[in-house]
Amino acid sequence: MDIGNISIFAALKQKMQWHQARQKLLAENIANAETPGYRGRDLKQFNFSEQLGKISGAQITTKTTNAKHMQISMSGNSAFNAQQMSNFEITPEGNGVTLEDEMLKLTANQLEYQAITTLYTRSMKLMRTALGR
Repeated sequence: MDIGNISIFAALKQKMQWHQARQKLLAENIANAETPGYRGRDLKQFNFSEQLGKISGAQITTKTTNAKHMQISMSGNSAFNAQQMSNFEITPEGNGVTLEDEMLKLTANQLEYQAITTLYTRSMKLMRTALGR
């Protein structure tokens, strides 16, 4: 079994991919900050519990030696959907991107990405240590 296929690691990978996709959209928003008629886009907020319910076709079951044991199954696949941002400030040219807001989102996205990659790396090291590698 590949360690990367464990549901929590798969969810962390998806979170990193979500941050990468969001970084691209935010960069596009910043690049088009002065384009007439451009409206910024952003991704729907990432939800770990929703993503865990969609990961692979893997099933987790318990051995039913006791009536109090439970069964959990997870299946599905996920995609990130870009959505139009609701802008409060629209320029006379029809542009709805506020450069300051986009820069704040970009910085927050970078910090969250760094945090999730650190968590992923340390969790992988912990698993390898536990396996004796």
